[in-house]
Amino acid sequence: MGKSISDLMRRVLTKTTVDRESVEALVKGLQRILLQSDVDIQLVYKLSQNIRDRSLNQKLPEGVTLREHVTRIIYEEIVNLLGEKQETLIGKKRIMLVGLFGSGKTTSAVRLGRYLQKQGLKVGMIAADYHRPAAPQQLKQLGDQLNIPVHYSDTKDPFEALQSGLSKFHKFDSIIVDTAGRDALDGEMAKELKRMYEMVKPDEVLLVIPADIGRIAGKQAEEFHKLTRVTGVIITKTDGTAKGGGALSACSATSAKVKFIGVGEKVEDFEPYDPVRFVSRLLGMGDLQGLLERAKEAEFKEEDVEKIMSGKFSLQDFYDQISGMQKMGPLDQVLDMIPGMKNAIPENLIEIQKGKLKKYKYIIDSMTKEERKGEDEIHSSRIKRVAKGAGVNESEVREMLKQYKQSKKMIKKLGGVKGMKRGNLAKMAKKLGIKM
Repeated sequence: MGKSISDLMRRVLTKTTVDRESVEALVKGLQRILLQSDVDIQLVYKLSQNIRDRSLNQKLPEGVTLREHVTRIIYEEIVNLLGEKQETLIGKKRIMLVGLFGSGKTTSAVRLGRYLQKQGLKVGMIAADYHRPAAPQQLKQLGDQLNIPVHYSDTKDPFEALQSGLSKFHKFDSIIVDTAGRDALDGEMAKELKRMYEMVKPDEVLLVIPADIGRIAGKQAEEFHKLTRVTGVIITKTDGTAKGGGALSACSATSAKVKFIGVGEKVEDFEPYDPVRFVSRLLGMGDLQGLLERAKEAEFKEEDVEKIMSGKFSLQDFYDQISGMQKMGPLDQVLDMIPGMKNAIPENLIEIQKGKLKKYKYIIDSMTKEERKGEDEIHSSRIKRVAKGAGVNESEVREMLKQYKQSKKMIKKLGGVKGMKRGNLAKMAKKLGIKM
């Protein structure tokens, strides 16, 4: 969705002043993109109407282009829908997770438990899913790895598990209830969930929504809300190629805001919802704040981060960036944070880089200082020597050099885009409201 929206604005919003023709073309294209991204049709109409009205009626701020003005409006409308601020669960003792089959509830329960545990809270989890084979045992195994106690019933009775579990953990700071995945329109399953809700009397009901849920999101979210009064949303599976529109529909249907995001496969890949960071990524604007935080953890300087984006670096610089980027996390996640980068680099290139970065370092280690400058062509005799020193095939050295040149060329193209030039990182962050 983000690439489509950014491409649309770049293509349509070329003028310096607001004009109805450009705005109408944008709205029409935006409606098509939102529908293709599985956003509910009524919500598409509401969003596009608000964007049209604000774009035409609000005065264009001095020094701001039409594209920047409309980008900000779209950003604010999405933030208004998903949530304008981070919300805390501290003080919310009983937390119940609900959602469809395969939405990621059990994993989210463990991640949430770990998150609250790191906030200094004493956390217990209750397994109330006895429809999926071995679900309680899975929760128990994951909980044991993190020293989070898990209670479940040997009788496979969810209500007995809830009653005894609530009693067992009554002195804990937080109790997380993992319920069975269900279709909210299924009569028997709906009755069971309603009874659970009445027994638990939760302070928070979090609807777990996968980013790839599709157009059923709005209706299902509405039904879950009728049964349990949904108070917040956890979006999972955001690290894939999901369209993401279903999450917008779910928030609209329940009037609940996003509270947490699952961003990867590890337990730690779980973060509180941050409107600037999440919505910026959703709209293809990147996540500069997240990038800078990861860079800081990896001992990068801001100049190093900008160097990644400029494309002006030698093989030695390339080596240094590989070392630093490995510390920052998976390559595709890092690229996703840089505006326009993830969509500009082919998926196969990202996969190649992820799997071969370690081998590339061995190859560059075997080069001379002059060769690492990357200024001169490395010919066959040198390739043979480097390959022998690195313990790889000559073809792998050639492949590394080819990928280095290709990456450098692609990243250099982005250096010409407004905001990607050296020194503009702070300006980009400021336009998105990020404090640096």
